[in-house]
Amino acid sequence: MSEDPRCCGTGTCIINDEGLCWCGQQWDGEKMCFPNKKSNQELGSSDLVRSTALDEASSSK
Repeated sequence: MSEDPRCCGTGTCIINDEGLCWCGQQWDGEKMCFPNKKSNQELGSSDLVRSTALDEASSSK
């Protein structure tokens, strides 16, 4: 297997055709980075509830 030039430097990147890595980072055309969170207007009501619940769960750790 050849090393992907988009790898963030860890050597563990597995990047799909859409530029998404297993770790959650995404290729932005120049580098791997974590995608911006969607704004509340872009989120549907069910997505907003799910996003808020995930944020609360991760901040309580």
